Amino acid sequence: MRAIAGKTDDVVVIGAGLAGLAAALHLAGRGRTVTVVERETVPGGRAGRRDVAGYRLDTGPSVLTMPDIVAETLGAVGDSLDARLELLPVVPAYRAHFADGSGLDIHSDAAAMEESVAAFAGPGQVEGYRRLRAWLSELYRVEFDRFVAANFDSPLSLLTPALARLIALGGFRRLDRAVESFLTDERLRRVFTFQSLYAGVAPQRALALYAVISYMDTVGGVYFPRGGMRALPDALAASAADAGVSFCYGETVEELERRGSTITAVRTESGRRIPCDAVVVATELPTAYALLDRAPRRPMTWRPAPSAVVMHVGFPATAPTAHHNLVFGAAWKQTFDELIHTGKRMTDPSLLVTRPTATDPTLAPPGRDLFTVLAPVPNLQHGDPDWDRHAAAYSAELTARVQDRLVPSFVADSHLVHLDTPADWARQGLLAGTPFSLAHTFAQTGPFRPSNLPRGTSNAVLAGCGTVPGVGVPTALLSGRLAADRVTGAPAGARRSVIVQEVRP
Repeated sequence: MRAIAGKTDDVVVIGAGLAGLAAALHLAGRGRTVTVVERETVPGGRAGRRDVAGYRLDTGPSVLTMPDIVAETLGAVGDSLDARLELLPVVPAYRAHFADGSGLDIHSDAAAMEESVAAFAGPGQVEGYRRLRAWLSELYRVEFDRFVAANFDSPLSLLTPALARLIALGGFRRLDRAVESFLTDERLRRVFTFQSLYAGVAPQRALALYAVISYMDTVGGVYFPRGGMRALPDALAASAADAGVSFCYGETVEELERRGSTITAVRTESGRRIPCDAVVVATELPTAYALLDRAPRRPMTWRPAPSAVVMHVGFPATAPTAHHNLVFGAAWKQTFDELIHTGKRMTDPSLLVTRPTATDPTLAPPGRDLFTVLAPVPNLQHGDPDWDRHAAAYSAELTARVQDRLVPSFVADSHLVHLDTPADWARQGLLAGTPFSLAHTFAQTGPFRPSNLPRGTSNAVLAGCGTVPGVGVPTALLSGRLAADRVTGAPAGARRSVIVQEVRP
C-alpha cells in the first residue's frame, strides 16, 4: 500500500465530519500532532443538527449500524465506546408497511426474525431466510476487510484469493436475483434489497456484493445514540480533543500553500496559517479538488446518487409507531427507474419515516413526538432544479401519504419544524444537491472510486463519502482510518478482524 513519503509529524485535517474526526483520532493515536479545521461551529459535517422550538433535529444520517467500528475509532487513542457514548438498540430494527396493508417487524436477532417471517409470509419462507442470513454473513466475512475496509493502489489489488471466494458466493450477480434465490415472497425481497438505494443503484442493477449493507442492518443490528445522532460526532470530537487534537471551528480553508508538489501550510479566510507536513482533506469532492487545484485521475463524469427531501415534523405523542418505519408503495421497479433514469419524483412513493422519540423522548418538547420523513428524489443533475418553488406543495403531499399509510390525523395534527430539499443540500456545497454523494456503480466502487491519494500532490490525502470506501456512517469512519493509513502507513499488527454480530434484544 502506498503512503506519504517523508516527514508526517504535523497533520492538518480539513473538515470535522465523521471521516475527518476518524482520521484525526487514528493519526493522534499514532503520535502525530493534529489540527482539525472546520467551517461550522460544531463537528458533524453531513451528520448535521438543528434546534428548533425544543426539537433537537438530526439533519443527516438517522441509522447507526456497526458499533464495533465506532469502538475501534475511539480505541485508536485508548478511549472506549462505553465511556463516550450510550448506544441504545433499536428493536425492531425497522417496521415495514406495505401497500396491501400488511406489515413486518424486521429484527436483527435470528430467532425473533424467524418468528416474524413465519407470521408474515408463512413457515415456508423461514428456511429461505435462514439461508439468506447465512449467505449475508459469509459475504460480509469475505468482503469487508479485503474489499470495503481496504486501500487500493490499482484494480490489480483486487486479484486475491478472496476475489475468487466472492465470485463463488455470487457477489457479482445482480442483487435482486441473488435475494430472489432465497426468498419467493416479493415483499420480503424488498426488505433485503431496499438498502441499495443508499448506494444510489437499483436492486435490479446493483451487484450482489452490496448486500453487505443489508447485513449491517438486518444482522449486525441498528442502534441509536442517546441524545440523537449528533452525539456521535460530539463523542468523537471530545475524545480527539482529550487526546491532544486541536480544533479550529468557524474557520473556512481558503488556500493550501505549496512548495512544488508539497503542501506546506493551510491558510484560512481569517488569515490563520497552520504549517503542516501532511493534509487530510475531508470535504465534499469538488471542494477538495478546488483546494488542491487538481482534477481527479480519470476524465469520466461522476454519477451522483439520488437525493432526498427530508421533513422534520412535530406531532402529539400519541402515535405508537416504530423508531424506523419503511413505508413501501405498490410500485417498486418503476420507483428506481424514476429516481435514477428519468429524473421524475416517485409517482408511488416509498418512504423512510423515523420517530427518534420512540427511543429518546428528550428530542422533542414534553408531550410531543418528532418524526423525520425521508422521500428519495432525483438529484439536481437529472430532476427538478426549482425546489424552492415546489417544496411546500411536495411536503404537503408527503404529509398526506404518511397519514394514508402510517399515522392517522397526521395532516391535521402535525406541524412542519424544518424541511431540506436538494436545493438546500446544494447550498451546503453538496454535489448535485444530494447528501448521498457518488452512486456506488461498479465504475465508482473500490479501486474505481475517486482515490484517496489525489494526483499532483505528494502529501495530501482525501477522506469522506466521495472517496473510498463510500457512503454511510460506518464507511465514513473507515474512510478516516484509510486516510490515516495513507499518511502513516498501516501500523504493524493493526486489528483488521471482521466481527459478525448477533444482537439480542
